[in-house]
Amino acid sequence: MPLRAEVAGLTWDEFAALYGPQNGPVRMGAWAVTAVSAGRSSYEATLAVGASIHTASAVTNGPVAGMTAMLHSLGIHLEILSFHQGEVGGAPATFLLCGHGDRRGWAMGIGQSATESTLRAMIAGVNRLGTVH
Repeated sequence: MPLRAEVAGLTWDEFAALYGPQNGPVRMGAWAVTAVSAGRSSYEATLAVGASIHTASAVTNGPVAGMTAMLHSLGIHLEILSFHQGEVGGAPATFLLCGHGDRRGWAMGIGQSATESTLRAMIAGVNRLGTVH
């Protein structure tokens, strides 16, 4: 289902609370990037999963692959089925159609950069789909 049809009639506050949850069972703290070699970087994140705090890392070709690998290492699986970026109120915004098993759902993230908005959308997708048990 297209996102526009799904959100018809919601206020911005209702939309942001439903599609952009950052305070669910998975929360992202620090994020760091270090260039490693041509096209590859080392990514490190502090992720809270429930009451546990984890430091995860991955060496990949980009931040989405890095976050995906880090989530996977914590037993959290997320598939990105559709990826859209734009601006909301002058800030970078990312809209993802996420999947896990037979569940599908849209998620949104807003940040200071396109990368931050994407990472926030991924966390929102994990929280919306309930991929943490």
